[in-house]
Amino acid sequence: MGPDRSNESAPRDASSGENAGSGFEVSAGTLLVSSPELYEPTFRRTVVYLIEHNESGSLGVVLNRPSESAVHGVLPQWHELAAKPKAVFVGGPVNQSAALCLGVVKAGQDVNGIRGLQPVAGRVVLVDLDSDVEMMDELLDGVRVFAGYSGWGMGQLDDELERDDWIPCGSLHTDVLAPPRVDLWGKVLRRQGFPTSLLATHPVDVSVN
Repeated sequence: MGPDRSNESAPRDASSGENAGSGFEVSAGTLLVSSPELYEPTFRRTVVYLIEHNESGSLGVVLNRPSESAVHGVLPQWHELAAKPKAVFVGGPVNQSAALCLGVVKAGQDVNGIRGLQPVAGRVVLVDLDSDVEMMDELLDGVRVFAGYSGWGMGQLDDELERDDWIPCGSLHTDVLAPPRVDLWGKVLRRQGFPTSLLATHPVDVSVN
């Protein structure tokens, strides 16, 4: 599943928190917030960051599913640069034996043409895990390591958006390295316009409401 694979100043956020809406243009850097009515366990109350979105399909990673595995135990050289909680996150159900890494570029850094970094949107970059960690430490605020990814074939994500399985929202670079105790699902929804923001009040367990 999944597709085949700035300007002269520091990159900007993909959307500066652009609100969700029916006319929202989905692209790399878009957040897909799962609908409160999406009960499928793999994506229940998840926030997916899209890395690629084109005619062939879409690829992204879940930002709010930390695993029990520490980065130190899998990729010890990246432990110091990994953002808290310094865990490997479950990026999605596809190819979970493979690691993928996103990083946030330090303000004022121009990383265009830097080997090992592929711009995604704004200050967010895809990081080659074979890169020189010391060099990356000079360029990046931090990284997040993911096991696996979330992938959609041609037209599949469009169909899911039509069914309202996902709420597409603008991203901030801080979403990628969100602190461990932040309810990212609710936080992203709350910063949307009315009435989307009301969805953040949806209970985790509807049976208690």
